[in-house]
This record gives sequence, C-alpha cells and structure tokens, in this order.
Amino acid sequence: MTVVYIIAAFLVGGLVTWFVMNTILKSRTSNILKEAEAEAKVLRENKMLEVKEKYLTLKNEYEAQCNQRNAKMQQFESKLQQFESKLKQREMQLNQMQSEVQRGRAENENTKENLSNQLDVVNSRKQELEKLNRMANERLEAISGLSAQEAKTNLIESLKEEAKTDAMSYVNEIMEEAKMTANKEAKRIVVQTIQRVATEAAIENSVTVFNIDSDEIKGRIIGREGRNIRALEAATGVEIIVDDTPEAIVLSAFDPVRREIARLALHQLVTDGRIHPARIEEVVAKVKKQVEDEIVETGKRTTIDLGIHGLHPDLIRLIGKMKYRSSYGQNLLQHARETANLCAIMASELGLNAKKAKRAGLLHDIGKVPDDEPELPHAILGMKLAEKYKEKPEICNAIGAHHDEIEMDSLLSPIVQACDAISGARPGARREIVEAYIKRLNDLEKLALSYPGVVKTYAIQAGRELRVIVGADKIDDKEIETLSYDIAKKIQDEMTYPGQVKITVIRETRAVSFAK
Repeated sequence: MTVVYIIAAFLVGGLVTWFVMNTILKSRTSNILKEAEAEAKVLRENKMLEVKEKYLTLKNEYEAQCNQRNAKMQQFESKLQQFESKLKQREMQLNQMQSEVQRGRAENENTKENLSNQLDVVNSRKQELEKLNRMANERLEAISGLSAQEAKTNLIESLKEEAKTDAMSYVNEIMEEAKMTANKEAKRIVVQTIQRVATEAAIENSVTVFNIDSDEIKGRIIGREGRNIRALEAATGVEIIVDDTPEAIVLSAFDPVRREIARLALHQLVTDGRIHPARIEEVVAKVKKQVEDEIVETGKRTTIDLGIHGLHPDLIRLIGKMKYRSSYGQNLLQHARETANLCAIMASELGLNAKKAKRAGLLHDIGKVPDDEPELPHAILGMKLAEKYKEKPEICNAIGAHHDEIEMDSLLSPIVQACDAISGARPGARREIVEAYIKRLNDLEKLALSYPGVVKTYAIQAGRELRVIVGADKIDDKEIETLSYDIAKKIQDEMTYPGQVKITVIRETRAVSFAK
C-alpha cells in the first residue's frame, strides 16, 4: 500500500509540475511573441524611414542631374545659335566676295580687250615706222655712198676713241682725288683713335722700396753674420740693400717677377716675425706659387676687361706674365691693352671685325714672355705660339707680321703694326737704354747657366756682380774656382759691358735626415 501511495503521490506531483511548467511556458511564449512583434514593428518603421530617405536622396540627385543636363542643353543651343549666326555672316561675306570676283573678272576681260586693240594699233604703227626707217636708210646710203653697216662701224670706232679719252681723264681725276682723300681719311682715323685711347705712359724701373715700421727689423732681416739676407738673396735672386734710409729697404733687380717675389716674401716674414734661412726658403717657395696664381688671375681679368673670350689657358697665362715684363721701359701688359683698344677702334672705323682686331692687338707681343726663350724674333715666336693654341690664321699673321718678319696677308696685320707703333711712340713711353740694360743682364745669366753643374744664376748690383749657384753633388770646392775663372773669361770675350763684372760661385752642402 505504501508503495502504491508513493507512486500515486509521484504521479500527482508530476502532473502538477507539468501543469505549472506548461503555464509558465505559455506566459513566456506570449511575452516573447509580443516583444518580437514590437521589435518587428520598430524595424519595419525604421526600414520604411530609410527607404523614404534613400528615395528622397535619389530623387534629389536625379533632379540635379536633370538640371545639369538642361543647363548643358541650353548652353549647347546658345552655341549652336551663335555658330549658325556666324555661318550666315560667312555666307554673306562669301556672296559679297563672289560678286566682287565676278566684277573683277568682267573688268579684266574689258581691260584685256582694250589692250589687245591697243597692241594691234602699236604693231601697225611699228610696221609703218620700220618701212619709213628702211626708206630713210636707203636715201642716206644713196646720198653718202656707204652702206648702213659701214656707217655704223665708222660711228662706233669714233665713239670708242672718244670714250677712251674721256674715261682715262676721268680715271686720273678719280685716282688723284682718292689719294688725297685716303691720306686725309687715314690721318683722321689715326688721330681720332689715339685721342680716344689716351693712357698714361708709365716707365718701369728696376728698384722696389719695401717700407718697414721701424729700423729694428733691419737687423732681424740681416740676421747673425748676414745669414738671413744671404739666404733671401740666394732664394730670390734680388739684391737687398739695407742702408741708413729710415724705415725702408731697397730691392734691386732687373726682373720685376723676382722683385715682386722678394717683396711679398719680406712682407710675410716681417709680419710673421720668424726670420731664419729655413723659414725664408719655405716662404719664398709659397710666394712663387702665389705669384704664379696672380699671373693667371691677371690674364683672366685682362681678357674679361677687354671682352675677349675663348683663349687657351696657356695664352691667358702668357698675358698675365706681361704684367711683370717691360719693353724698352714700357710695361708690356699696359702696352698690349693699349694696342688692343687702338686696334678695335681703328678696325671699327674701317668697317672690319673689331673683336678680331682687339684679339690680335692683345696677343701681338706674347713672343716676349715665353717659358723658354729660343733664338727667334719675338713676332715669329708669338705667331708660332698662337698657331700652337689654335688661333685663327689672320690673327697669327697679324702677330707675325707686325715687325715685317713675314708678309702680311690680311687687313688686320697693318692695323696691328700701326697701333703697336702708335702705343710705343707716345712721348716718354719707352726708353731704349732700359731695354738694352735688361737684355745685357739676361745674357749674363744665360751665359753662366750654360755651364754644367750650374743650378741658378742671378745678376745683381746693376750687372756688376753675377752670382752662380752650383749643385754640391756635381761640382767640388776645387772646381768652383775654375768655373768662376771660365765664366769671367767668356763674359770678357763675348760681351760688352761698362766697368767690371764680379763672378761669385756659391756651393752649399746640406745634410738632411728625418726623425720618425
């Protein structure tokens, strides 16, 4: 029984549980359905709103596109109307032109017809004139007893003789007038050219004065037992005169390049304060390089100032070297610049190429400043240098012919010759004695340098002393006496000079080693 009660209780409890659970599930299901219906309604309303918005957006875009198309259509229609109006105008113009052409054709036809009628009249009159001319000739032949051809020949011969006589007299008059006019015109051109290029005539000297702040520096320049001044003279080839002149040292040398190197070296040594033989040699070497750069820079500035372009760098360097050379006491660069300007003005007056003339005038004396000096006239040497550096033939000829060593074959040559003479002929421009003096000193140095073992030669004291520096490894102490005697004997036999020349041969031995 108990088991039956338990089973019955279990069944009753299950039924109650099922009923309760079923009731709960139904209530939850109804709630879920209501929520789902509410959410679906909200989603449907949202979607409807989105669809309406999208519809409105598409509608606005479509309307905008339609408005744009309508605007484009209106523009196209206006352009089409303009084009149609232009076509109508063109058509009217063409109709007018066609009517004018037709009118012109009609006029041409009328003119042609008139001309043909006039031509017929002219031909008939020509025939009548020919007939009358034949009749007149026949009457003349009958009267004179000569045929028409014979009379014509006689007339031509008489006119020919008369024409020859008149022509000769006319030619003689023209020749005389041309000579007078040419002489006058040439003088006018030369005088005007000289007036337009009036420069100062500067005379080169052989002395440079180096100014110092106090006389105490003189002792430092001389050095102990004169070693500093001897080293400086040996390195530069310049005679350094230290005397009682206050605050001044005189540098004497015939070569302006050497004087400039000595001046710059002294300036650096005095400014630096360290003055001893090793320092002197170092500074002189640097200054030589500095002067070489200055030479190139001077050549470049000269060509730029004169407006001359395309010169070879070696020619520019030779132009710069002219600054430190003189011709009969006249500065060579100043002479070349003056000649170039004279040539340009004279060529312009004569209707020639002024740039070529200026170029030839600047280069005409480059044969005076070569790196090596062969035994050639400077005009020929300058021409060969110009040919070497690809200058034009007329410029090379003008350089070579300006002293009549070769024949002139262009109009530039006599212009350069005349302008060179004009520049050198100015009052006070040149001194012959200075050129002869410099040539004698150059010959002295070359003569000594021709001996084997000689490294450097310097002519100092206005040519009264010749210092010869020999290599210690090539000549010993005994041979220097023989060398000094040989040089003195050769100078005495081959050269002309005032007074006497002292030959000093210097042999210096050095031992050099390096601590590493």
